[in-house]
Amino acid sequence: MTGRDNELWQQSWRDRKTDFHQKAVNPHLVKFWSGLGLAPSDRVFVPLCGKSLDLLWLAQQGHTVIGVELSPLAARAFFRENRIQASRRQLGEFILWEHGRISILCGDFFQLSAADLGDVAAVFDRASLTALPDEIRGDYLEHLRKILPAACKILLLTTEEPDDDETQEQPFAVADEITGLYARAFDIKLRHVESLFEADPDPAVERLVRIEQKVYLLTPKAE
Repeated sequence: MTGRDNELWQQSWRDRKTDFHQKAVNPHLVKFWSGLGLAPSDRVFVPLCGKSLDLLWLAQQGHTVIGVELSPLAARAFFRENRIQASRRQLGEFILWEHGRISILCGDFFQLSAADLGDVAAVFDRASLTALPDEIRGDYLEHLRKILPAACKILLLTTEEPDDDETQEQPFAVADEITGLYARAFDIKLRHVESLFEADPDPAVERLVRIEQKVYLLTPKAE
């Protein structure tokens, strides 16, 4: 991310403006994770993980889980709120927090290397693509492909506006970007679509916006 985007993310944690944080394990993760066909011992990467409880659930399935998070407040909160005593040490450009099967690399996603992640078998991406500014989504995917093993699968969750809603701006519209960014390297399978209404992202606008939560399974194409 750009320096400005990094600062905005850091400030949201300092100001405790973290409404995006889910206070339970994501139900789509629980329902669709088995579709990746992983072994319990497989290593899993969670980008832009915040203090997500999804890390705990993945570790409970037997996975070794490594997240990356820019904010040290988020990394600290994850372990503190779950009453986990984590060790902490410098690792290259990152501060590594770890306990048992769970590790969080605290630092900039774009500083990650393949060596930092190790032999990752799958990625759980819960709306990271939606959260990123549209101008750097391509850079995000390009870097992700550089640091992941060639056979790595991705379970991608997005928040999008429905294609048939042409009456208003679409701040969450990323469906075409999913194809544009991922189709060259991955076979894309849309596994689930769920419609719901949320408050308009502009707090000055008092209306509900229909959105769609989608679940994609991305499998690398054969070279």
